[in-house]
Amino acid sequence: MKTRSIVTIIAVLAALIILSSSLYVVTETEQVVITQFGDPVGNPIITPGLKFKVPFIQTANFFDKRFLEWDGEANQVPTKDKRYLWVDTYARWRIVDPLKFFQRLQNEIGAQSRLDDIIDGETRSSVARHDLVEMVRSTNRDPEAILVGSEEETAILEEIEKGRDGIVREILERASSRVQDLGIELIDVRFKRINYVEEVQKDVFARMIAERRRIAERFRSEGEGESARIRGERERELKRIQSEAYREAQEIRGKADGEATRIYAEAYNRDASFYTFMKSLETYEKTVDPQTTFILTTDSDLLRFMKDAP
Repeated sequence: MKTRSIVTIIAVLAALIILSSSLYVVTETEQVVITQFGDPVGNPIITPGLKFKVPFIQTANFFDKRFLEWDGEANQVPTKDKRYLWVDTYARWRIVDPLKFFQRLQNEIGAQSRLDDIIDGETRSSVARHDLVEMVRSTNRDPEAILVGSEEETAILEEIEKGRDGIVREILERASSRVQDLGIELIDVRFKRINYVEEVQKDVFARMIAERRRIAERFRSEGEGESARIRGERERELKRIQSEAYREAQEIRGKADGEATRIYAEAYNRDASFYTFMKSLETYEKTVDPQTTFILTTDSDLLRFMKDAP
C-alpha cells in the first residue's frame, strides 16, 4: 500500500512537470518562435493565450512586439566641407518577422549590435555627403530677418537642398533597406545632439564673439553718427530761433525808436523851448558830476540855462 502511494505521488509529479514543460503563456506584447534542438519549427506564434509545445524537446523563444529603443554612441564625423562634428543618434525599431529575426540575430542583443553597424555607418555616410550648413539647418531663412553686413549673412542666405530633416530621412531610408532581411522594421531615426568638436568649437566661439563685437561697433558708429546729426539739427534750429528772435527784437526796437522819435517830435512841435529845456536837463544829469570839468563858450546852448538861472 505504501509503495503504491509513492508511485502515485511520483506519477503525479512527473505529470505536473511534463504539463508545465508543455504549456506556456503568450501575452499581448509578446511573440514566440518554437525551436526543436535549436532549429525553429512551425510558424511564429503572434496571438496571445495559453499555448502548447512538446515538453523537453521544444523551447519557446519570446520576442517583444513593442517599439524598442536603439541609442547610439556619439561619434566624431566629418562633413563634406571638412568640419568635424559630434553626432549623437537614436532610433526606434520593432520585430516584424520573429522567425527571420531569430534566424539572423538570435536575440535583442544581437539586433542592437547589428543596428550599431548599420545606423552608425549610414549616419557617417550621409553626414560626409553634405556640408555643415545642411546639418545645422532645416529650412531656408527669410532674408528680411537677417542683419545686413554680418559674417553670417552669406551662410544664412545660402540655399540648402535637404537640411537636417532631409538628411535624417535619407539615413532612415538607407538603413531601413538594410534591415529588411533581418526581420525588423526601423520606425524612426533622429539626431539627439549635433555639436562641434572641442578644437573647432573654440574657433567658432572666437569668431562669433569677434563678429558680435564688429556688429556692436557698427551699431555704435551708426549711433554716434545719428547723435551728431541730431546735435547738428539742434544747433541749426537754435540758431534759427535766435536769428528769428533777433530779427523780431530789432523790428520791435525800430518801431519803438520810431515811436519815440514821433513822440519827441510832437513834444518839440508843441513847445520847442520847453523841449529844449528838458533835453538840456537830461544832458546835465548824464554829464555833470563833481569830478567833471567842462570848458564851454559863453554862447553855448548848454550853458544858456545856467546863465539864465535866478
